[in-house]
Amino acid sequence: MGHDIQDKTRLREVYPEPSHGAVAKELPFLDAHCRHFIELSPFFCLGSSRPDGLADVSPRGGEPGFVHVLDDHTLAVPDRPGNNRLDTLSNILDHPAVGLLFFLPGVNEMLRVNGVARLSVEPELMKRFEVNGKPPRSVMLIEVKEAYLHCAKAVARSGLWKAESQIERSSFPTAGEIFRDQMKVDVPAKMIDDALDENTRTDLY
Repeated sequence: MGHDIQDKTRLREVYPEPSHGAVAKELPFLDAHCRHFIELSPFFCLGSSRPDGLADVSPRGGEPGFVHVLDDHTLAVPDRPGNNRLDTLSNILDHPAVGLLFFLPGVNEMLRVNGVARLSVEPELMKRFEVNGKPPRSVMLIEVKEAYLHCAKAVARSGLWKAESQIERSSFPTAGEIFRDQMKVDVPAKMIDDALDENTRTDLY
């Protein structure tokens, strides 16, 4: 415990002050570059907070530009079929502040967006996101408060987009094997994997 950092004064003794650029790059709206990034992005991670104080992060993915930029201060995100735990959506009803981290495959920089979210099932908004005649379950509207480009170091260190960074799939258990072990069910792992694959093929939208 003696080496723990427990206050911001001690924290700044360990870390230098941020550069002018690191602070000045933050925008209170989405400029043309932010909008372009989001319009090309097929994937982002969404952070929210639970009533008990724990944080939660969930992935969101779709075709490039599946998140719509309604204006310089508003994003619209369709909620597609999932596991119905509704962790993020429930969190938003209690604490609407959210953080988003957008990725572009092949680009090392990321886009960070912080804002306040609300949920809607307004008919015209739902229709906007129909795929094959299927609307989303709901639409998340995010009022943007902060937006800025995040530096490339994390992705560069990880080699995330490099083909040689991909592991041999056989070196890690399948989802079916993991769920079988974690839930202690007497079901062949392949049966679980087949059911998961079928659900992914038939229930994306």
